[in-house]
Amino acid sequence: MQLLQYEAIFHWTAVFFYAVATVVLVYGIFFQKDQRLNTGIRIAIAGLLPHTAALGVRWYAAGHGPYLSRLEGFSSIAWVVIIMFAIFAFRVPKLKALGIIIFPASFIIMTVGLFSAHEIKNLPPTFHSIWLWVHIGFTKLAAGSLLIALGSAVFFLLKKTMGEEGFFRKISSLEVLDTYSYKFAGLGFVAWSISVASGAIWANESWGRYWGWDPIETWSLITWLLFGMYLHLRRFFRWKGEKAAVLMIVCFVFSMVTLFVIPFVVDTIHTEFFL
Repeated sequence: MQLLQYEAIFHWTAVFFYAVATVVLVYGIFFQKDQRLNTGIRIAIAGLLPHTAALGVRWYAAGHGPYLSRLEGFSSIAWVVIIMFAIFAFRVPKLKALGIIIFPASFIIMTVGLFSAHEIKNLPPTFHSIWLWVHIGFTKLAAGSLLIALGSAVFFLLKKTMGEEGFFRKISSLEVLDTYSYKFAGLGFVAWSISVASGAIWANESWGRYWGWDPIETWSLITWLLFGMYLHLRRFFRWKGEKAAVLMIVCFVFSMVTLFVIPFVVDTIHTEFFL
């Protein structure tokens, strides 16, 4: 289909922009060129234009939102992540360097999707539900929030190790990095909770049961419990600093396994929607 050819062009153009943005940020960080960080963010924002066009063309051609294949799901997650980080970066300029984690993660996710099947799938009857939209939307919001939380935790550990040497003296303090990691983990936890709850309601509408211990459901619960433990330890046991950052990274790994590994390596009812 001609439209899908345009979609591929737009998608690869967006990947190019995000890759260039990553290179520019790397240059700015290693050579302490602060202005390059602003340039890198602007390049990524420019990449949102072809990215949005790609998703729009796909939506028009398929007749449904971008959530019924690996390409659609991965690309739309990257789109949400870039938008969330762009807003965050301009609100907290000293943390623009986190893009060195956000941008490559985004274009790698997109690239994996682009090398998967591009065929358009018809929307099953069970997908005509507002709860599906809530489930999918908050899953993507959770992914974006947790990626920013991860970036803050990683930069905390790096700054803690490197001290105020070179580039690290120009970014936010350890306290600020620790706080943003905590706040975005909290936002991710709330979004994940809504995603799990709405997914259960949708499952009951589609399959006549709220919970069936499907591998995705089980891993989603494990991830939810881990982030709940993380937030509980921070709030009531005053965990912060290095041990909180390390636990944040562990929790993030579990969330990524749930989103990007389990659907493709384990037999699950979710797999048919993401091939």
